[in-house]
Amino acid sequence: MNRIGLLINALWLQLGWWGCVAGAHQPGWLLVVICGLLAHLAFSPTPKSEFYAVTSVGLCGMLLDWSLGAQGLFVFKQSPLPLWLALLWLVFATGLRHSLAWAIRPVWRGALAGMVGGPLAYCVGAPLAGVTLPLGVLGTALVLAPLWGLWLPLALRLAESR
Repeated sequence: MNRIGLLINALWLQLGWWGCVAGAHQPGWLLVVICGLLAHLAFSPTPKSEFYAVTSVGLCGMLLDWSLGAQGLFVFKQSPLPLWLALLWLVFATGLRHSLAWAIRPVWRGALAGMVGGPLAYCVGAPLAGVTLPLGVLGTALVLAPLWGLWLPLALRLAESR
């Protein structure tokens, strides 16, 4: 992907994240996110492999957050895994083969990015989306940092293999 494409993808990740978080309270934003996801797939040079990468990583991420919620790390008002969060996983996965691909090698880049970026996204997004963090921000970040230190490199590899 050329630089303009990478920039568009990075911008899409940010806008998609905000759309999902806003969609927790205003579901109309989720329709915009769905349109963005469909546009991403439509404009992908390899739509079939991109679809498999996004869905495989997205489903694994949904399972991860569902299990963390079931263990009490997060408390969602709506359901065990709200729609806005499921879509957020798909949005995140759209960047793994593009604007986040820089973190695949060496593996420490992905681990470091995951350890910092993962907890940061959760701890910033939780109050905006109405998610309760029973361990507080610091406790939640300390649990998420090693998980995301492992998960981001794994997600990058899973997306790459598709």
